[in-house]
Amino acid sequence: MIGRTKKLLDAIIKTRAQGNPTIAAATKTKLILKGLNPDRYASDTPDDLAVLQRVEKLARYVGVRF
Repeated sequence: MIGRTKKLLDAIIKTRAQGNPTIAAATKTKLILKGLNPDRYASDTPDDLAVLQRVEKLARYVGVRF
């Protein structure tokens, strides 16, 4: 798969922020502290299975449907 990690990370940020830019920045910072820097992934970046599983687990916890 290509770009699924980026889509999920963006969905996590959007879901948590609900339009608030401060919460979006805080969520992005929390992801970076967890080792998942959203800026490192693009829509054409190949997905690493281990990273994708971590992001999917986090997305389920946040309540993102995929």
